[in-house]
Amino acid sequence: MEVELTAPNGRKWTQPLGLFINNEFVKSSNEQKLASINPTTEEEICSVYAATSDDIDTAVAAARKAFKDPSWKSLSGTERGALMLKLADLVSQHAETLATIECLDNGKPYTTALAENVPEVVNVFRYYGGYADKNFGQVIDVGPAKFAYTVKEPLGVCGQIIPWNYPLDMAAWKLGPALCCGNTVVLKLAEQTPLSMLYLAKLIKEAGFPPGVVNIINGHGREAGAALVQHPQVDKIAFTGSTATGKEIMKMASATMKNITLETGGKSPLIVFEDADLDLAATWSHIGIMSNQGQICTATSRILVHEGIYDKFTEAFRAKIQEISVLGDPFEETTFQGPQVTKQQYERVLSYIDIGKEEGATVFLGGEAAPQRGKGFFIAPTVFTNVKPTMRIYREEIFGPCVAIASFKTEEEAVEMANDSTYGLGSAIFTRDLNRAHRVAREIEAGMVWINSSNDSDFRIPFGGVKQSGIGRELGEAGLAPYCNVKAIHVNMAA
Repeated sequence: MEVELTAPNGRKWTQPLGLFINNEFVKSSNEQKLASINPTTEEEICSVYAATSDDIDTAVAAARKAFKDPSWKSLSGTERGALMLKLADLVSQHAETLATIECLDNGKPYTTALAENVPEVVNVFRYYGGYADKNFGQVIDVGPAKFAYTVKEPLGVCGQIIPWNYPLDMAAWKLGPALCCGNTVVLKLAEQTPLSMLYLAKLIKEAGFPPGVVNIINGHGREAGAALVQHPQVDKIAFTGSTATGKEIMKMASATMKNITLETGGKSPLIVFEDADLDLAATWSHIGIMSNQGQICTATSRILVHEGIYDKFTEAFRAKIQEISVLGDPFEETTFQGPQVTKQQYERVLSYIDIGKEEGATVFLGGEAAPQRGKGFFIAPTVFTNVKPTMRIYREEIFGPCVAIASFKTEEEAVEMANDSTYGLGSAIFTRDLNRAHRVAREIEAGMVWINSSNDSDFRIPFGGVKQSGIGRELGEAGLAPYCNVKAIHVNMAA
């Protein structure tokens, strides 16, 4: 049920391989497995057990039992919060191991995993741990004849499905508010990157969470994911992933009218107006699309630049990429960009690069595979210029280090181009004119707008999209609402 692993940085750990159900690691019912591949070397790290629909039944039953058990149900919010704060402390203590696993399994740079991803998990657990005894109902004054009040109650068993681009972060975003509100969880990991959260499962047990409160399963989406979404004893589904899969989940969840939260795809615009600070715009444009190997749902992958500064901006942007985007072994301190997470994603990004060339866009930078020492799913940072809004590279989510730059003449045209998308997740505006910044921010059809920055999200601020980028919000106080029911209680004072 476990294997001893050693990473290229010399760190050793015991890696769980099973399904985490009732605080124990178990084999799948038919002992089927799936392999986790190191995207840097293209070699197998290890194989983990993959859940069947029968295993989903077992996990859901464990979560349902735990939801009703006094060991969890009778805890005060303060006591739930204490467990979450203990878990946050344990994650912090195991930060180097978790960052190592994330780097090995996902391909993101170790320095990024250690400085950004693991601290995000700690911050989210601490934030919602602190909220656990502050998520109040209210008394509503309707006159002396009636005493009316509301209470916030947990939904029940929550099925949560996370993606492969931020395995630790996305798990925390979902577990945090769910546990804060008193729910129990069956968390389905991405089959491409299961290892870091299986290790974190050990910390959940160590923190003192009762058996069945958090169950963590590996498995293929079409089998384990579908079984979880359709399970009649699951009260809620929260999903982060592609828009196409989100639509399938909506269909499957509709049979039992499940409460759903979806955070799906994006093709977020970044607008650079003629008065923008070009160095600032180039710096954040680089962060907005090239971070995390471009595998970010909110990536500002469409850059719209005023025609008067188009050439100056593109040169500054290219220089910034050449300065910062060092490709290489993700365990090396100098590496900014590691490999794409899987061969499938690597091939998808390269296919879009070919599409961009065929459509007539100019390859301003990159545009090719960039293997390191003859191996790995590495792609050179790619910039397309002279892009038209009708091109697929402008309209479709690529999910890699590939950006399309188009020009505009007026503010009105910039807004129209920005909103000409089926997506509405993130967006960014660069200008020195704060009146314009606020005005355009209100016109952009997106769940989030960054002014003079890009993708600097914060666990205290709501995150989510509009249009086909999702339903509901995560993070901040708003992230609690999807995980509790508001019950109204009326007392007839004249009785």
